[in-house]
Amino acid sequence: MSEAVSFNQRLQAGFARTGSLLTGRAFSRQDAGSQALPVNLGSYDFARNAPGSTTRLQSVDQALVWVVVALLMWGMVMVYSASIAMPDNPRFSRYAQTHFLTRHVISMLVGSVMALLAFQVPTETWEKIAKPLFVISLVLLALVLIPFIGKGVNGARRWISFGVINFQPSELAKFATIIYAADYMVRKMEVKERFFRAVLPMGAAVALAGVFLLAEPDMGAFMVIAIIAMGILFLGGVNARMFFLIFAVLVGAFVMMIAASSWRRERIFAYLDPFSAEHALGKGYQLSHSLIAIGRGEVWGVGLGGSVEKLHWLPEAHTDFLLAVIGEEFGLVGVSLVIFMFLWLSRRIMVIGRQAIALDKVFSGLVAQGVGIWIGFQSFINMGVNLGALPTKGLTLPFMSYGGSAIMMNLIAIAVVLRIDAENKQMMRGGRS
Repeated sequence: MSEAVSFNQRLQAGFARTGSLLTGRAFSRQDAGSQALPVNLGSYDFARNAPGSTTRLQSVDQALVWVVVALLMWGMVMVYSASIAMPDNPRFSRYAQTHFLTRHVISMLVGSVMALLAFQVPTETWEKIAKPLFVISLVLLALVLIPFIGKGVNGARRWISFGVINFQPSELAKFATIIYAADYMVRKMEVKERFFRAVLPMGAAVALAGVFLLAEPDMGAFMVIAIIAMGILFLGGVNARMFFLIFAVLVGAFVMMIAASSWRRERIFAYLDPFSAEHALGKGYQLSHSLIAIGRGEVWGVGLGGSVEKLHWLPEAHTDFLLAVIGEEFGLVGVSLVIFMFLWLSRRIMVIGRQAIALDKVFSGLVAQGVGIWIGFQSFINMGVNLGALPTKGLTLPFMSYGGSAIMMNLIAIAVVLRIDAENKQMMRGGRS
């Protein structure tokens, strides 16, 4: 009996040594600890994949990943539902019924590959390229205004065509602003109480981006970028007086922009009474039909594919007003579920950011919280517009609405957050991030 036990022990020891040689475990524990990535493309740790052990893949926040996947899958179904009847319109008569679905799926696949690559990038690298990335985004915002480079749609010039896809530089600018603002606050931490040295330079950078965005025009993207920058400054430690001063300046600037633009003023008045005879067929047309769609859905909705408003009544049903189609087909239950998922997602991202700051990773924490502000604020604006709580503004619903650039940049941002979370867990296990 003892010989059999001894043989089994020797056999197990032999397998353990073989596994160590195959996976590089023959190196010292200090060398192995230097591989901080939860996903390592170089070698896979088979020895830690034994029953009862935890693999490195489990360092990824599973709940966060699945919520994002659920939003992507639901959005894909709704984009198809909202766009299936568009070929009936003479403007889109040459398109197949699956045209927008196919392009949306391609964007999701490309975005997923880019997200996997972004996940492999350490946060220290993002910190190093913060300035060049922000400068590149400004250059692209300027290039989009050049007639033979930028592509115009419905009076707005916001895209650069690359053949099969159209890239929207404002989406890159949102992500670049997060990285740049986080790096800026880390560099200015010692003078964060001084307005002219801490706040004014960041305000000038955002203002420059705003000049390009308002020239497109894209006031919605400018609002998101301004809120991201202001939020990161506040979370980075700018005192309350300067924060409220920045807020007052932003509010004043937006009021002046609305007052100076007749069509923006008309949108505000239409929002206040979209069903009036003056606005129902004009600036209030989208909002009125969005409210009709949500009203038709009642509590449980009319069922998937049963929307009437998407049949050429509600413009941009597959992009800015996708939530209205969800409300019509899935009712109050569907809209409430979407709101809950975005609320949970934003909160979870902010928690990851707080964990990073608690581990003295200030840059990583501010980046994660910046992504949380971006996703939370943009989804809040889109939902408010669809529900008639806010004036009409051209912002998509993250992860769900049709739009290649938005989907790709959203996925890259989430990949960076997952990387930050994985590095947090690595540090808490005693490793190096």
